Amino acid sequence: MIRIGVIGYGYWGPHLVRNFHNLEGCEVTVVCDKNGEALRRAKRAYPSVQVTSDIGEALSATNVDAMAVVTPVWTHFELAKAALENGKHVFVEKPFTSNAAQAEQLIDLADKKNLQIMVDHTFLFTGAVRKIRQLIDDGDLGKLYYYDSTRVNLGLFQHDVNVIWDLAPHDLSIMDHLIKGKPETVIATGERHFNGLEDLAYITIYFRDSIIAHINVNWLSPVKVRTTLIGGEKKMVVWNDLDADEKVKVYDKGVEMTNGKGVYELLVSYRSGDMWAPKIDQTEALGAETKYFVDCISRNERPFNDGIAGLRVVKMLEAADKSLKERGKPINL
Repeated sequence: MIRIGVIGYGYWGPHLVRNFHNLEGCEVTVVCDKNGEALRRAKRAYPSVQVTSDIGEALSATNVDAMAVVTPVWTHFELAKAALENGKHVFVEKPFTSNAAQAEQLIDLADKKNLQIMVDHTFLFTGAVRKIRQLIDDGDLGKLYYYDSTRVNLGLFQHDVNVIWDLAPHDLSIMDHLIKGKPETVIATGERHFNGLEDLAYITIYFRDSIIAHINVNWLSPVKVRTTLIGGEKKMVVWNDLDADEKVKVYDKGVEMTNGKGVYELLVSYRSGDMWAPKIDQTEALGAETKYFVDCISRNERPFNDGIAGLRVVKMLEAADKSLKERGKPINL
């Protein structure tokens, strides 16, 4: 039986508690939050769970094997560090930490104590991302050319992080999971209009092997858009996360070059074949992720969305932030 403690019962915390609570071989034993009403809600929903507003009490609890940290990013490092020092595995909400140095310190500490870290990159467990990863691994798309993602909506404005740190971790973690190449350079531009934090931004990431990624994040869009395009040599994918029925569409479209005698005799032909929408697993992503976390602890296996994966995303966030502050200066990773 893996015993779970949860720090933070605001927006995301209740979803985590519900999924851990419903897992076989898992028990939620402690919920911690500074908000009294949040604790009352937790106690009403789960009468047998201990609730406390004392973070120290939760972190040192002897009836906890793993601690989920579901709090603002600026608190992640201290809370995760304390949990590891108390011998607890750690599940940390995205983004992993506020900077790369913090992430590296937590990774080293977990390794020394033989404890697992999992970063909550929930989208990696969706049926859509798993299907796209399968298509790439099976070679259906061929050599990848580009990754283009749009994640825009009206609000919700954050008061402690800009739009890059709020929305882009989703896309960066998905991109990192799907593209096997190493990102080399990050360029970001954006602007702030209200509370001194950037509310829209455009991120470009250059990879080796001529792959380019572009991510558009925006709190000022009149419509909500969650669309990703992935272009490959053989096929192309459109993922619309707001489409209830056909989230992923695969297009047998592409460009082919025929080399003539000279550069001016290059012949370009366009291939336009069928479109098909593969069946997508409808299992709740967070349910799959929490089960995977518990399984990794039980088997003492390192998860693929571990601290190192979280560090890669944080490094890209840092680079994007630095480029943003310098009006689009290229930042090498």
